[in-house]
Amino acid sequence: MPLPDLIEICPAQGPIQARIVVPGSKSLTNRALILAALSKGETVLQGALWSEDTQVMTECLQELGFLISVQQDPFEPANRQITVQGMGGHVPKGGPAGAPLELFVGNAGTAARFLAAFLCLGEGDYLLQGVPRMHERPQASLFQALRTLGYRIDSPNDRLPAVIRGSGPRPGACSVSAAESSQFASALLLSGRTGRWQVSMTDADPEESPYVKMTDELVKAFPGAGGTFVIEPDASSGSYFWAAQPLVNCSPSGSHRIEVARWPDSGWQIDAEFPKFLPLPASVSRQRDLGDSIMTAIVLAPFSRIETRFTELGRLRVQECERVVALRTELGKCGARIREEDDTLIVQPGPLHGAEIDTYQDHRMAMCFSILGLKVPGMRIKNPGCVKKTFPNFFQKLSSRAPHGLGVSIRDPREDRILEGKELLPD
Repeated sequence: MPLPDLIEICPAQGPIQARIVVPGSKSLTNRALILAALSKGETVLQGALWSEDTQVMTECLQELGFLISVQQDPFEPANRQITVQGMGGHVPKGGPAGAPLELFVGNAGTAARFLAAFLCLGEGDYLLQGVPRMHERPQASLFQALRTLGYRIDSPNDRLPAVIRGSGPRPGACSVSAAESSQFASALLLSGRTGRWQVSMTDADPEESPYVKMTDELVKAFPGAGGTFVIEPDASSGSYFWAAQPLVNCSPSGSHRIEVARWPDSGWQIDAEFPKFLPLPASVSRQRDLGDSIMTAIVLAPFSRIETRFTELGRLRVQECERVVALRTELGKCGARIREEDDTLIVQPGPLHGAEIDTYQDHRMAMCFSILGLKVPGMRIKNPGCVKKTFPNFFQKLSSRAPHGLGVSIRDPREDRILEGKELLPD
């Protein structure tokens, strides 16, 4: 049986001594897939994340005609070894005018943005489309930059669905705004060497945009003539288990120790800084301090000793859901004293109680509030299967016995029974 559409996380019991392995980085995996497709010869990606977003990217590349094989990873069930036969910068042809080659990107922002630039290097027409939420997410700045380079992008509202009319490498220069998403600049940088594009950013310094810096460093380090590349663990996913440590140590025993294995030290992932923000300081910025793991910090804030301000959250509003409103609403259900001021959330310390949490089809909402259940009784998560987007075995990690998991019980409240094994995997 697959994961039910409502689960309850039971508070942690007894001392926990755990060292958790988290899957590979989604951000690095999808970037590496594009670079491997553009490389010469065979590239083996080890420790690559195998989740909804990376499967979408893999399937799109296969639909284009790239030969990609996927094998089990011996160390982590949610990872794969992915072998890509690169075509040396060649992108297979799309369809003729009026009959474009169709590619479905789901709600994967990285796939939608990275492929938009990548497909310009091909010849012919490609239709990029996704789920309704993906059709609401911004694309305009990227499309405008590609048009500046001489490519034709047909979209009535500068969002998906869009027809990319590829015309091969076109040397030129463009500028792209990073105000709404740094993925626009990353998309151009990933394909820019092959396209011979000179890319500059507005509204953000490349050195201050951590995901753009990640892309730039990856392009430099990637084996462009084929070889092996190891994907490091996902720091955003690891943040939930670092957050578990202070939550369960709120108990009188205080005898828990939880850490994440092989914690990234490359400097490429901004969320690798997350442990440095425990205990929480008075202010945390989404632009300067943390990436998606700021959501984990926000749900921890009621347990802090001081008021915490989470600033510059604008990009959270245009991701998988309107995350600022979602966090405020769902924490409010739990009794948190939280208020929203422009793109800032201010959270006061105070007790929480259980609630039925709407996840808005957002994997990070599901995981953040599940972690709260380690401390707060009665936390029920609706549509928990959305974690398959980036961390399909998340609930197995929560329930597995230490040292490989936290050993917590996860219930099906409708049938009043504990879920185990494959029942904790999304369909």
